[in-house]
This record gives sequence, structure tokens and C-alpha cells, in this order.
Amino acid sequence: MAEDSLSLRVQRITLEAEGIRSYELVPADGGSLPPFEPGSHLEVHVPGGFLRQYSLCNDSGETHRYLIAVQRDANGRGGSQAMHDRVREGDVLTTGLPRCDFPLLYARSYVLVAGGIGITPMLSMAWQLQRQGSPWHLHVCTRSPERTAFRELLASPAFAGHVTFHHDGGDPARGLDVKALLATRTGGTRVYCCGPAPLMRAVRDATVQHQWPREKVHFEAFSAEATGAISDLADTEFQVVIRSTGATYPVPPGQTVLNVLRKNGLRVQSDCEAGTCGTCLTRVLDGDPDHRDTYLPEAQRTARCNMLVCVSRARSRQLVLDL
Repeated sequence: MAEDSLSLRVQRITLEAEGIRSYELVPADGGSLPPFEPGSHLEVHVPGGFLRQYSLCNDSGETHRYLIAVQRDANGRGGSQAMHDRVREGDVLTTGLPRCDFPLLYARSYVLVAGGIGITPMLSMAWQLQRQGSPWHLHVCTRSPERTAFRELLASPAFAGHVTFHHDGGDPARGLDVKALLATRTGGTRVYCCGPAPLMRAVRDATVQHQWPREKVHFEAFSAEATGAISDLADTEFQVVIRSTGATYPVPPGQTVLNVLRKNGLRVQSDCEAGTCGTCLTRVLDGDPDHRDTYLPEAQRTARCNMLVCVSRARSRQLVLDL
């Protein structure tokens, strides 16, 4: 086993809500696990050759286990389906070490907004905030109680007075009034949001409208669509040029470079398609990428020589890719 990987046994699988299961992972050979901070994720080698990132949702004070939750996506690329269909209690999975791209920073108070499976990183934050006695409130947005993961835990005395559920029945107009929630703020408050693209876009728009400082608003995106929803720049069409053939393809708003390349018969290795794993890293020969990933270090962003084509776009009118 490599030094940067772990061998974890699936100790328990629990149905947390419709289509959502949690997986309790413990060291295969006993002992303690490396520590993690709230907001961290775990890269999991899923049966079938998939590599997926799942947020750790248990209390970061625990060293005997990691807890992740997976929502089955029938229209996905197979990773969540494999977790649900092929992973059983007692199986051993290979994972990376915990990594945090969504850190819980110091604040006088916190507003947490979670939509659907976006509850997972928020749950570890809730444990931490409750333990340290910080003022906080979590808004959980789902379609129905039956589709709300960890509902019993969040409604338990452990989090009494800190959690509000919003069930919209499929009509966003009946859900959380984001604009009203964020219309006023007190100094030192931070907002954390994770969920589907429409919710994250609503939180982004409300914080901009009500002039929240950008450094006080934090997002975790699980998809390219959600990454685009929280970008400070509106999507505009640009061109990608393929160095080997000279072919030029337009990338319209709402489409990723990766999808455009696929539609035109170009094969680029990819995995997470959320800008976290680096599998689709592509060399940029000319142009200015708009980096929307959480993978590249700042030095590579500044150099503008590589991009993750699954989520990143262009600030220039054209990008020349080394393909």
C-alpha cells in the first residue's frame, strides 16, 4: 500500500434516505485513522475502475472511522451505481488520504445551506461548530423528508435549535427563501453552501445582491454545472482549437470543453468531472483559461499552461489545446 493511500474495510452500510446510503469505513488492519478537518473529502477507488471523491460527514474528532454518503445517480457515469450495487459490508476499499478544499474558517457565526447530498460536508462542520460552541444554523433543503439524508440525526437533541428543514415538493418556490435569509448579515458571519446548481446560484446571487464580502461566502461544488453556477463570470461562448488538426470547435454557455471534445470524437481521459481529481488535465498552448477547479495549485493557474477541461472555461476568445 502506498504511503498516500489507505486500505479501509466497509464496517456498516446504512440507508439514510431514498437513494442515499452511508458507508462507515474503518482501518482494515485496525488502529487509528489519519485526522481530517471539517469539509474534507476522501478519494475512493470504486469497483469497476472508478475514482470518486466523497465528503467525510462524521465528527472530525473521531479517529476510529470515516463516514461517507453516496447518492445513487441512475443517469450518472457509473460510480455511484457501483457503490450501491457492488460494495458490501466487509469489503475492503482503497482510498487516498483526506484532503480539504472546503475548510471551515474562523468566524463569529455561521450560516450553512445544504441541498440534497450537499449535506455531507455540512454535517462534519455541524459537529465541529457544536463542539466548540460557535453560533451557527444549518438550513437543509430537499424535496421531501424521505429524501433527506441524516434527517433523524439532524432533528435529534444533539443539534436542537440549530437546524431548519425546507421541503419544496419539487417546486423551488416553496423552498428556502434564500434572498430573505441573506438579506441581512452581522459582522463576522460566514456562509457555507453545498448543493445542486440552482441552489448554489441562488446563494451566490443573494450574497452579491446584499453585498456580502466575497471572502465570507464559501461553496463546494459536486458537478461541472454547480461549479459554473458559482463562478463570478457569466459563461460566454469561446473557441477551442486542436493543435494536431487545426480543427476549431465552439464551446457555448452551459457546455463543458470536455463534452464538446467528446461530441467531436476526441477522447480525453476523465474521471470525477467536477474539477477535483486532475485526470483530464490538458496542456494549453495559447489563450487564457478560466480555472474553475480545486485541483491545480496557484502557481499552475498563474502560468496558464494547463487546465482541467471538465469544468474550466476561457477568459480569452480562444484556447489552443495540445491534443
